[in-house]
Amino acid sequence: MGLLFEGLTVGSLITLILFVAALLGINEITRKSKDLSIVFYCALPVVLAILVFMGVLGSPTGKTWFGWVKVVSALIGVYGFLLIRFTKLGEKKFAAIFPVTILSLNIAEAVYREFEVFATFKELQIDPGGIVVLGGIWNIFNGIAGILCIVTLTGFAGIKVSKDRSRDMIWPDMTWMYIIGYTLWNFAYVYNCISTRSMYAGFGILLAALIAEFLFKRGAWLQHRAQILSLYAMFSLSVDFQKSQYFQVFPTYSASVLMTISIISLIFNVGVFAYMVYTIIKKKKNPLKEDIYTDTDYYKKNILANNL
Repeated sequence: MGLLFEGLTVGSLITLILFVAALLGINEITRKSKDLSIVFYCALPVVLAILVFMGVLGSPTGKTWFGWVKVVSALIGVYGFLLIRFTKLGEKKFAAIFPVTILSLNIAEAVYREFEVFATFKELQIDPGGIVVLGGIWNIFNGIAGILCIVTLTGFAGIKVSKDRSRDMIWPDMTWMYIIGYTLWNFAYVYNCISTRSMYAGFGILLAALIAEFLFKRGAWLQHRAQILSLYAMFSLSVDFQKSQYFQVFPTYSASVLMTISIISLIFNVGVFAYMVYTIIKKKKNPLKEDIYTDTDYYKKNILANNL
């Protein structure tokens, strides 16, 4: 951590743990309750938006187009997933187009931002949202990794609703390879482009989504990711939390570190892409119409864990 961030103290570490625990806790209770989902993802955003417009709440992030786009896109994802989970829409084959589309658009927004930072911030500067960023060739490397994260989305036609009380949206073909590749890419993106908040907007919420997937409910990573991202985005837009001494953890802005994490992201996602191509050719499968990783242990466990 010392190479990536500075300002870590016992207090800030405890705060980070509580931050991740809160996101996980709310994700879990809303995942298991349609009524609580409506409270947290439908009613709460309206209340917070009103308070932000009235000036009662607010943060520098709320002054940028990207901050609002991120909140809206994350919430749209949650709304679509709720409809798939709890209405007859989930029984329609065309409904599977929504998750892959919203995720692809979400990634594309970030890729655009990578290229924008590369073109605009040639030295350490503060962007309109109060975020200190440093552009460089690493933005291009990670932008390419993001494009690969879109290209390697396979088996969306096989998205299903779990046959249990929580009725989670399950993407069986989204195995650990893609999840780790996305996580590496997204952490590098946040570290590159939302640098000041990368401990929380990157490491914290990505860790929460991984824990939710691997320890609480497997196969539902995209649902976990959307809900946790929405919670963080609302919090970030409404509260200038880094004014608190317990959130004073910032990146080191080392060019070598920026380059390293972006190269790791790119290499891993090239590997995911290569394995996808290998699998498609070997098994003669169409990733746009069917699941292609059906022989993997992770896929089989996803199916078993959700009674599918």
